Amino acid sequence: MTKKSKKDNLNIEVKYLTRVEGHGNIIVKIKNGQLSDCRFEVIESPRFFESMLVGRSIYEAQHLTSRICGICACGHSLASIKAAEAALSIKPSPQTVMLRELLLHAETMDSHLLHFYILVAPDLLGVKSIFPLIKTHRKVIDIALRMKKMSDYMSEILAGRHVHPISYVIGGLTKLPSEKNLAKIRKLMIESRKDYETTIEVFGTLKLPEFQRATQYVSLKQPGKYAYLNGNIYVSSTEKSTDPQDYLTLVNEFIRAYSTAKFSSIRDNSYTVGALARFNNNFKFLHPEAKKAAGKLGLKPPCHNPYLNTLAQVVEWRHCLEESINIIDRLLDKGLDEKASLVTSWPVQEKRPVRVNPGRGVGAVEVPRGTLYHDYTVDKHGIIKRANCIIPTGQNLFNLEDDMKKIVPELVAEKSKEQVQLELEMLARAYDPCISCSTHLLEVNFA
Repeated sequence: MTKKSKKDNLNIEVKYLTRVEGHGNIIVKIKNGQLSDCRFEVIESPRFFESMLVGRSIYEAQHLTSRICGICACGHSLASIKAAEAALSIKPSPQTVMLRELLLHAETMDSHLLHFYILVAPDLLGVKSIFPLIKTHRKVIDIALRMKKMSDYMSEILAGRHVHPISYVIGGLTKLPSEKNLAKIRKLMIESRKDYETTIEVFGTLKLPEFQRATQYVSLKQPGKYAYLNGNIYVSSTEKSTDPQDYLTLVNEFIRAYSTAKFSSIRDNSYTVGALARFNNNFKFLHPEAKKAAGKLGLKPPCHNPYLNTLAQVVEWRHCLEESINIIDRLLDKGLDEKASLVTSWPVQEKRPVRVNPGRGVGAVEVPRGTLYHDYTVDKHGIIKRANCIIPTGQNLFNLEDDMKKIVPELVAEKSKEQVQLELEMLARAYDPCISCSTHLLEVNFA
């Protein structure tokens, strides 16, 4: 008679996952050697931002939706603006588009650095948080803070403040950055190149778990560009692109009883969005310096290891840096034109609302964690009658659970309960989930 292993009956409950935004639980149950339950629970209270938008002026939407997230506030604002412009048939100037791309790059650098240095690095160095690293790796922490200070300053100069931008509106900006401040940003970015090279050296020495599971990789795709602001929705499994206005023909949202966040599927299967999806779909359009960084890290497309989403973020950081320098050079060479971008007044809802052409518009942008959709329908007075927002973290939940279902049997066969738990936590963190802007202590119970 074969003696049963303790792993034949194993319960893992992680409440709450640390070093992510918000409240999320990992639940794994093995009964009689079979995986009987494997899920990622989102237990945040519903926030009803879509309901808050209904009945409000379309010209207020970007300020309201930027409050969805303190990390991706600029991305939400820009997706909202793009949806409004599509609904109102407004086309921004090329200069405005460049400034929006610059803002997205700033936010992407800021968020990626927060993730790979502060949220992931502690796992790879065997500590519980970044605080012990202040003593053991002080020079690296100083580098991380300098790099983050640069991207923070970019957002302040470009959007009026670091969190919840105020100067980007429908049709343009209420205030343009000065050429003096753009030059200062450029100087800081040039200085960041040296710190980035050290970052590559650091992450080149760190070992991430080995795991493979191919899935559908979804991102925006734009001819000749590594798409962030514009492009069509590209699905790797079909190699086809879809106009963002038709995103509902692709993305299907559904509900699971244990989660307050919706799940998403494409063709009834899970898919992933984010840095690794963009890397796989758009690698040839990466800046040459970013491609060199990928080579140093051993990262090649197609990559099917979700843990390496962190390395894809490190690579994207360099791409965003170099593209930002290029954009600023073009803006400074040509000179900023206030007439092309400055919006001095816009309609507001009063007793007699301004009449606009009614319609529906969708805005899709790439935020740090993946493709974000805002979808608005407005009436003839510019009042929002219907709103829908699909967040990257919600799109990744189905794929995360499919990853967990494949990796758990592999881990249990070779590792202790503690190691299984750690690698499951690292897997969830690799997706850089943005559940909400809060953190909690970790409590683990094994039954």
